[in-house]
Amino acid sequence: MSTQNGDRKADVVVHGDASSFKQEIVAGKHRLLADEPVNAGGSDAGPDPYDYLLTALGVCTSMTIGLYARRKNLPLQTIKVSLRQSRIYAKDCEECETKEGMLDRIDVEIELMEIAAKCPVHRTLTSEINIRLRAAEKKSPA
Repeated sequence: MSTQNGDRKADVVVHGDASSFKQEIVAGKHRLLADEPVNAGGSDAGPDPYDYLLTALGVCTSMTIGLYARRKNLPLQTIKVSLRQSRIYAKDCEECETKEGMLDRIDVEIELMEIAAKCPVHRTLTSEINIRLRAAEKKSPA
């Protein structure tokens, strides 16, 4: 597995080839697949990237609500988080700072609204995100 920041191993590694959209994801000991739907040129072998983004937010939100309910001894039996991603015109978003072009919108429908925004993934997605791209180190032939 490749390294980042010195000797620290990457948390997630994605492998794919140029012949298709199908990707293998290795997250620790877990192996997942990602792909695009057939109508987008993929083979639908797994969720698409936006499905994984919504999954991360939904899972984190549900876990945060469950933790809150356990700590407060709330009689919560089940948690359901429904998510949908779409693109909207910025001018149609009254609460948005950006007023031109298109924006990504994620609609989340949940119980216990007051605690849902405390989910770490929600806080990450709504804060400033610094994504640093760098060229991978090329390995010399053995």
